[in-house]
Amino acid sequence: MHIKTATFIISNTDVAKCPNEPLPEYAFIGRSNVGKSSLINMLTERKSLAKISGRPGKTQLINHFKINGNWFLVDLPGYGYARVSKKSKKTFQKYITDYFAKREQLVCAFVLVDIRHEPQKIDMEFMEWLGQNAIPFCIIFTKADKLKPKAIERAINAYLAELIAGVWEEAPQYFVTSSSKKMGRDDVLGYIDAINDEFFKKTLR
Repeated sequence: MHIKTATFIISNTDVAKCPNEPLPEYAFIGRSNVGKSSLINMLTERKSLAKISGRPGKTQLINHFKINGNWFLVDLPGYGYARVSKKSKKTFQKYITDYFAKREQLVCAFVLVDIRHEPQKIDMEFMEWLGQNAIPFCIIFTKADKLKPKAIERAINAYLAELIAGVWEEAPQYFVTSSSKKMGRDDVLGYIDAINDEFFKKTLR
């Protein structure tokens, strides 16, 4: 997929105010400091489409970007950052939950995970919640440039084994990425492109 246009549309905390267009959308979410903004900018080849901050937890709104005029990339607030107040965490949780529960245009969520770390309870619980609510999702392992190839393989195998040992019968689709090396870009965009093709075929019938 070639990204010709990537346009910021709206930021808000009310799902009812999200774009009312019958276009497929893909939500990106993960723990704070997982590299979400850098990944979004890498995928779209825009240096500052998503705001990168030295302070984790900067994204605090539902941000919609229209890509190529025919699908939406949604940047959701990170979770699990200790310096965010309990009140803010509760507020984030409410509108993130509302988004996933009510947003009919959502076709896939991408859950970002730092490949350098062992499975975190908060990530595992969030993915379990997505599964329980029948929300399609994939895992995107970030910061793969920080590890050697064999270490990447070991980390992924260990992570998937942890998932299968829990509530999952089989591991979800996953991608290995590095924003600085542009690793995994074609794989993620190719996956989105394939889903979009099927989506528009169905809508034209």
